[in-house]
Amino acid sequence: MAEPLLPTPSTGTRFRHSLHRDSLKTCLASFAGYAVVPYPVTPPLNIMKKIFICLLCSLLFFSCKEKIALAQTEKAPQKLSEITRSALSTPNPEIDKLRRVFALMSERAKDAIPNGNPEEFLSDLHKVLDEESKNHRNDDLDLLYLIDKKHSVSSDYVPRDLKAVKNNELWNVSRNDLSLRPESYASLEELSRAALADGIKLMVSSTYRSYKYQEGLFNRYVKEDGLELAERYSARPGTSQHQLGTAVDFGSITDDWGDTIMGKWVYNHASEYGWSLSFPQDYEDVTGYMWECWHFRYIGKEACRFQKKWFSNIQQFMLEFIDFWKRDKPTA
Repeated sequence: MAEPLLPTPSTGTRFRHSLHRDSLKTCLASFAGYAVVPYPVTPPLNIMKKIFICLLCSLLFFSCKEKIALAQTEKAPQKLSEITRSALSTPNPEIDKLRRVFALMSERAKDAIPNGNPEEFLSDLHKVLDEESKNHRNDDLDLLYLIDKKHSVSSDYVPRDLKAVKNNELWNVSRNDLSLRPESYASLEELSRAALADGIKLMVSSTYRSYKYQEGLFNRYVKEDGLELAERYSARPGTSQHQLGTAVDFGSITDDWGDTIMGKWVYNHASEYGWSLSFPQDYEDVTGYMWECWHFRYIGKEACRFQKKWFSNIQQFMLEFIDFWKRDKPTA
């Protein structure tokens, strides 16, 4: 009979040493092609308890570690619309105003606002307001004036210094009675030059409309389609963006225009020159109107960037925020 690889261990105090040697020898022998079976030594009860406790502690430790890691992963950054003063690195007096304004907005508008740094948001906001102030004139409405089904202008409002929009080398027109506010006209020139550089000549189909003109248009649609349907695609007099002199309807004014070369170009590049799509698809409950791929309003380049970055590129959400911001007056 072959001699054992290890001497027979004694009981008691030599248990740990023999166990260590058995483990080590088993490992070494496995590499040498031996099959070694440790001696069946039963450890003392107190050592078994210690081993059990160690195993239990290890399980608890790794379980807690995993839960902590999961909690850290799932913890989302604070939504900008729920921001508090404590989130700012430096106290900012405008944060209270920001919170008041966000509280006034609809839940859908709040959901559209991404997580972000409130100081960065405020910095971008002031770029928008600064750009608007450069074009501001005391005798006319603000460029970002909110007009919709709930906010209107008077029947006698006419934008100052309207410029006629006629056929020229930059664009074509569908009629001869078109006009725009000066800043909108200048931006339309810039937009049209860029389109021409890409081989596209824009068609301008509708611009400023007077209160009286819109009244006749709306009444005609009501006779043709009924009030309920007419209100989904036509504005009541005094509530149309066209009366501001800053809106343009391009092309054929039909849904398929959005699929044309001109329509796709305008959709992809208009914001680079300060033009924003007013009535996007699937937002009738927000804007009050059906999708209009042809209707763009001039709001300025900074406002377009602000809208895209912070308001999911929805003009109505951004204009509502600006309106709330301007109207907010802190209480004493």
